[in-house]
Amino acid sequence: MTPSLADLAPGFAATIIGAVRREYPNAPRHVMTGPDDMANPSQLHPAFYGCFDWHSAVEMHWALLRLLPLLNGADREEAERVMDEHLSVDNVATEAAYLAAHPGFERPYGWGWALALAEASEGTRWADALAVLAGRVTAAWLDWLPRTALPNRQGAHANTAFALARSWPWARLLSERGDGALAEQITLTARRWYGNDRDYPAQWEPGAGDFLSPALAEAELMSLVLPSRTFALWLDIALPGLVEGHPATLFTPLTAIDSSDGQAAHHHGLNLHRAAGFRVLQRRLGTSVVVQRAARHHLSAGLAEVRGSHWMAEHWLAAYAVLALD
Repeated sequence: MTPSLADLAPGFAATIIGAVRREYPNAPRHVMTGPDDMANPSQLHPAFYGCFDWHSAVEMHWALLRLLPLLNGADREEAERVMDEHLSVDNVATEAAYLAAHPGFERPYGWGWALALAEASEGTRWADALAVLAGRVTAAWLDWLPRTALPNRQGAHANTAFALARSWPWARLLSERGDGALAEQITLTARRWYGNDRDYPAQWEPGAGDFLSPALAEAELMSLVLPSRTFALWLDIALPGLVEGHPATLFTPLTAIDSSDGQAAHHHGLNLHRAAGFRVLQRRLGTSVVVQRAARHHLSAGLAEVRGSHWMAEHWLAAYAVLALD
């Protein structure tokens, strides 16, 4: 039986808090402009210096915010304390300024998670600060998407479908407030990039360093931007046989993973991303025993590695567990 997110929340939160406060080891993606353009991670990124890299810190803060309503007592107090430390107005303003000065930084993966984080903060005391960062990312999306001809279909950070799906809740929130520009641009771009796909070669997945299923990332995005009946038709053409369990390789969790190797450890995340993708299909298309079983098996394979694993898995994997169970 799959455990509930409520049951797992205290342990996940403890892992996340430890990770977002851990500055080293660190793999900064800072492009140096001269011999004096150097700083520690916490100086460059006072909000998101932990978790080995910027995008992992952002997604782990997102996960902590999603867990917050499930936490009580000292667990909740500690979660709030770390977010007060990191998500202050000044810290997040520094992050927004960094993105403005480095326009390609963390595009598209970190952009998607930054907007997911802002949306998750709605109704909290960190929302106003994160809205500044989200405004910077929204402007960057609106500039970049219309002039970008092709998507990226790889199974890692450059995947455009996954990033747009993470951005979608924020885009819908803006639409509800009368600003539909981002939602409209995401919809137009998704249709332009993926609307005519057919016979997607999902049997080629996964790659050696994948933590995303490109097929399921694309399916999730199209499920968000297309009406239900149109999405069902699109899925039947783009990924024929998917709800019947084809290709079999997509429905088989990965095992025997070396968690100490950063690229191999990605496969733990792939198991959880597949679980999340299969659950999206369940919600949009209705009950499928094959899809339901695949989600359960992938969850079982991935959840065991969220805590107590090697740092190369532990610094980010809880975010994907929350994504799969939320």
